[in-house]
Amino acid sequence: MTQHTKPGQYIDAVADYFDHLTPQATDDQLFAAGYLRGHFDLAVGSLEVAAEPFDKAQLCQWVDDSLAKAIASGELNYEDQLHVQQLWQQLQLIAA
Repeated sequence: MTQHTKPGQYIDAVADYFDHLTPQATDDQLFAAGYLRGHFDLAVGSLEVAAEPFDKAQLCQWVDDSLAKAIASGELNYEDQLHVQQLWQQLQLIAA
């Protein structure tokens, strides 16, 4: 049975990651982080507005879907896609 709780610790950990990335990040990493943060924050906001309980897996799926739509619509060139996807994979490994 999946527990549906607000993934507050995960959201906070991802926000902290973004906030502390700047000092050592390359331009590509900063672009990927800014782009991904927009998708992540939109997912969090959308799920919270729905006023339904959600968990980390649902949040990650929402971001996956959002990124897939953006890539399919041509928002990112191939190199940028790689940077964003690599960062997203790292962020999904953060424990909640």
